[in-house]
Amino acid sequence: MRKFNIKVNGKSYEVEVEEAQNGAPAAPEASDSQAAPAASKPAAPVKPAAASPSTGAEGAVKIKAPMPGNIVDVKVTPSETVRKSQVILILEAMKMENEIMAPQDGKVVSVHVTKGATVNSGDLLITLD
Repeated sequence: MRKFNIKVNGKSYEVEVEEAQNGAPAAPEASDSQAAPAASKPAAPVKPAAASPSTGAEGAVKIKAPMPGNIVDVKVTPSETVRKSQVILILEAMKMENEIMAPQDGKVVSVHVTKGATVNSGDLLITLD
């Protein structure tokens, strides 16, 4: 057995490590010393979202900004009919233009942003019905 001191998130732990013999792992032993915290499961990769639609009052679909940025172009106007996956506006974030698409077929009820506007993550962009 070999003893090591390790530091995890600023907290020190004393651990004992037993060397495996002939490739066979050693049986774990109970210890009265403080055990190191279990490794947390890595977070699942985040998929980029075109927009985060959320159902609003009276069946309206609210399309919100998926990230902070600047509105480069607004492709729709109120009362215009849109198809699912149609580009409805372009949001520039981190020097990249992101096409925000309609999550479903519908009619544009209102446009809450204008070309050149700065938006934060979660800001309301467009409402569909």
